[in-house]
Amino acid sequence: MASDVDLETLAKLTPGFVGADLENMINEAAILAARRGKKAVSMREMQEGFERVIAGPERKSRVISPNERKVIAFHEAGHAVVTHNLVHSNPVHKITIVSRGQAGGYMMSLPEDDETLASKVKFEDEMVGLLGGRAAEELTFESVTSGASNDLQRATHIARSMITRYGMSEELGLRTFGEPEGAVFLGRELVERRDYSEESAAAIDNEVSRMIERAYQRAKDILIQHKDKLNLLAQTLLEQETVDREAFEALMNAQKAGSMGHPA
Repeated sequence: MASDVDLETLAKLTPGFVGADLENMINEAAILAARRGKKAVSMREMQEGFERVIAGPERKSRVISPNERKVIAFHEAGHAVVTHNLVHSNPVHKITIVSRGQAGGYMMSLPEDDETLASKVKFEDEMVGLLGGRAAEELTFESVTSGASNDLQRATHIARSMITRYGMSEELGLRTFGEPEGAVFLGRELVERRDYSEESAAAIDNEVSRMIERAYQRAKDILIQHKDKLNLLAQTLLEQETVDREAFEALMNAQKAGSMGHPA
């Protein structure tokens, strides 16, 4: 292991990993280092090993049209700029438009500390960050794309969980809705046994829609306010493909200082 490997950063990268996940990550890093003729595994290989485990190998051979590449750049830049301007979000760690697995690109944010409890405002900001990509597409292009499908699924799941599991809806009050059942260990899909009326089901659907619409409007408001940052980051991604945390924060600070140039 090379001296530049930061175990604290790796620990922040891997919340929820079991021993087998960590072993896979290190094995992938060792393979990458061997292919590059190195005698030690550096932080670069460790991070790439982590990304291979969670998102699959890079697909640099994938042919992407210039227009689609631009959409992906603005989509991921939207996630990053929105997340950066939220009080209760994790710091942006990396943004890339290099394809991995089924993803055309991704934005990674990491917690600064271990967290065992999630607050209502944390959930709300997480939804806003997830919707930043779709908001950037709407504000930049004539039409939105299917690129936000996973973001919308995750935002919907958060909103529904806030309402039905955590009692975080002012409209529906301090109660839970539905009881999970099903033998997951047998490979069956976890289903929910309803213990509420059709009227309550309609109210839950309406509240989910209201939460998501409110989060989406917050995302758009942030991007409208910081449109210059969105454009600068997207252009940098188109030129460099990947922006790490240090370079990202330099871009955001350069904009605050009124500079449109790229950081050295």
